[in-house]
Amino acid sequence: MDKRSILGFALIMVVVTIWLIFSSVNQQPPPLKDSEKSKESTTFTQKEAEEPKSVDTVIQESSLVSDSLRGKEQFGVFEPFSKGNNELITIENDLVKVVFSKKGATIKGLTLKNYKTWDGKPSQLIWNRGGELYMTFLSKENKKIDTRDLFFTLNNTSGYYRLHGEQILTLTARIDMGRDTSIVKKFRFYGNKYQFDVDVSLNNMDWIIPNRGFNFVWSDGLRYQEKNSVDESGEALAMASINDGIEEIDASGAEPVISSPHGNVDYVAVKTKYFGAAIIPYPESTFEGTVDMVGTMYNAKNSGTVEKYNVSLRIPYKEPQKTQSFRIYIGPLEYDRLNEYGLLEMMNFGWRFLVRPIGQYFMLPIFRFIYGIVGNFGIALILFSLLMKILLHPLSIQQLRSASKMKLLQPEMQKIREKYPDDNSAQQKETMKMYSEYGINPMGGCLPLLLQMPVLYALWAVLRVAIELRQAPFLFWINDLSLPDTVYTLPFVFLGIKHLSGLALAMGVTMFIQQKMTVTDPKQKALVYMMPIMFTLMFSNFPSGLNLYYFMFNLFSIAQQVYINKYSRKRLTLADLRKMPKKEGWLQKKMREAQDIAESRGKSLPSKYTDSQQRKDGKPQQQKPQKKRKK
Repeated sequence: MDKRSILGFALIMVVVTIWLIFSSVNQQPPPLKDSEKSKESTTFTQKEAEEPKSVDTVIQESSLVSDSLRGKEQFGVFEPFSKGNNELITIENDLVKVVFSKKGATIKGLTLKNYKTWDGKPSQLIWNRGGELYMTFLSKENKKIDTRDLFFTLNNTSGYYRLHGEQILTLTARIDMGRDTSIVKKFRFYGNKYQFDVDVSLNNMDWIIPNRGFNFVWSDGLRYQEKNSVDESGEALAMASINDGIEEIDASGAEPVISSPHGNVDYVAVKTKYFGAAIIPYPESTFEGTVDMVGTMYNAKNSGTVEKYNVSLRIPYKEPQKTQSFRIYIGPLEYDRLNEYGLLEMMNFGWRFLVRPIGQYFMLPIFRFIYGIVGNFGIALILFSLLMKILLHPLSIQQLRSASKMKLLQPEMQKIREKYPDDNSAQQKETMKMYSEYGINPMGGCLPLLLQMPVLYALWAVLRVAIELRQAPFLFWINDLSLPDTVYTLPFVFLGIKHLSGLALAMGVTMFIQQKMTVTDPKQKALVYMMPIMFTLMFSNFPSGLNLYYFMFNLFSIAQQVYINKYSRKRLTLADLRKMPKKEGWLQKKMREAQDIAESRGKSLPSKYTDSQQRKDGKPQQQKPQKKRKK
């Protein structure tokens, strides 16, 4: 192997090693404060998670503590509303179970009925003070009022409601201060939706609240649901659809991330990997104001990370009567449901201008269509990989044919190396001449691969965030296509890898077979062994559904290559290559022009020896390095 090949392989190893280390090293954000530790008493980064208390118990306990701590605090004109008996109302529909609190007139608990956490417990997206919807404002005494500290009066006295289908429940919560002055929050819950509506009305509050208005806030994001908190943090963020664009913040560092865009707001949202919450001003496209987004990352148990996001809308208040309506969506990131609310940007399909359209409008619909026929996501992935292989056939066949042509030229290339063993310049010149003679494009196999990259990346993005694969079993040890299928745990961490994936190992084997079949250049033999090992390590942390796709895709590629090599009706020979029409490729042309320019200037392409300096016995003489002139 020459120096250039060694350098190239070394660079590949360095890049992959850096990627593995970077993807596995946990950044060290500030530790949780005492107040935050209570919020994170239960995390999903450990195998044996603690059994959480019931929502009702936690709310009652937190209310008692809050009342005892705040009993002496002054709320100004709102002090009469800072004390009272908390009442809880449970609203259950076909999809969710909501716990509504009289204190704060807010949602204190929300459990999804059709989804479970990674360890089989009910999926509580909101629990205790993790994820709440409330108001803040400055009173005339310049005191910051948080409506979570105030007790509202409810128009309903029942503690439990069960909704079905098209049924609607309306809850009205009020703080009545006399003289027709009040804060009213009206909630509408539906029997078959993840949505509820909120109307916030300020009546004759202009003598209490300055003109700057109030903030409508969602705090602390959503509670994590997956086993790997680092992986879930990788998809967690806050976002705002504003001025026909998307503004995002990602708390991926030690310092809090803050953004306050201003303009026409369609919605603000927070999300994790598979779930999200969005505040949608209603009617649509009528709200102009400022969005405040703050994100912070914290350490969690077992070297995990948790990201917390607060988003709020600044609502101006100038006239005596002000009502602002919102639709609130809290639920799974399912494509059809998000499309209904105009929230598709919450799904991460990759780069917006190239990769996202491929994943959103092509791959996901086809994948879901196949699943609708076979009813099993594992089988759907296998059929989907076969379909993708067929669709990419025009590109892959060109790549395989180019590899076959290069294989035919290996004996001729070996002759060139033997004829000019110490002259790389002559080798390169003769090789380019041979390529022209046989009509070979040395980069003919690389271009089809590059053209496939956006498609493959779009597929990676779709399968990574598709909630359809979440907790979907397949065969044998593969019980969740959204998680790595671990078959062996290493006794130590190697480049950030602790577990080996069975499907990643299978994919590595098929990649090795492919390399053995296609790589014929002796200088690239190390590539045959290095690439499968590197990709096996990289893919061991990927979802098993993604590895299943690549494994099957490689199997179909091997079958295609075997057919071309052994069962094709017409197998090419060197004579056939000579007879084929010759067309000089762009790269060939540029390489030939570069060589012609170098020779016209009395130079040669880099080599161990120069043609101009000859020994007396006729053998090439080694070139001496020239001394640099002093300026």
